[in-house]
Amino acid sequence: MTPPAAPSASPASPASVLDLAPVVPVVVIDDAADAVPLARALVAGGLPAIEVTLRTAAAPAAIRAIAAEVPDAVVGAGTVTSPGTVAEAVGAGARFLVSPGWTPALLHAMQESGLPFLPGVSTTSEVVALLEQGVREMKFFPAEAAGGTAYLKSLAGPLPQARFCPTGGISLASAPAYLALPNVGCVGGTWMLPPDALAARDWPRVETLAREAAALRRS
Repeated sequence: MTPPAAPSASPASPASVLDLAPVVPVVVIDDAADAVPLARALVAGGLPAIEVTLRTAAAPAAIRAIAAEVPDAVVGAGTVTSPGTVAEAVGAGARFLVSPGWTPALLHAMQESGLPFLPGVSTTSEVVALLEQGVREMKFFPAEAAGGTAYLKSLAGPLPQARFCPTGGISLASAPAYLALPNVGCVGGTWMLPPDALAARDWPRVETLAREAAALRRS
């Protein structure tokens, strides 16, 4: 099967999502009209990689708008859970894919998309199974509930070739401990997107919080 082509207006997809920024904002958008100003605030704050979750009806239009109007953003699709949502994300102009977990069918669809992707894992067996498929970059989810930094530290010894983007329950305070691990490339989070700021469309506040997150550095 030939991988579907990305929209011509979209820049080339990144080689690795893990190396774009120390933090990837995980965004839920209810109104597509908010997508562009929100993305501009995040990019201005130093967070160019933006995961828009496919949890709302507005998500595909939001991805499409960011891809078209915020050239410095690298917009991806999160909550990719089926081959159908892979196709939806590619059609909207997503430049990377993130799933909360994976199945053989979903993994095949993500591989065929031609985009970089982070399949979700929470167990050692899932990590080993992906390594067998040649996949070395993964999302560790739900990070805090699944064992946090202690679990990832334990994986680094026997499985050093696996790299992760931990997501789920991570905060500005806990992110540095994750980023200090040798097998963590970046973290995903929502703390720079407080509900009250989004409801008020307080984009300057989002930019300020994004700037704090971007100041975190991998060790």
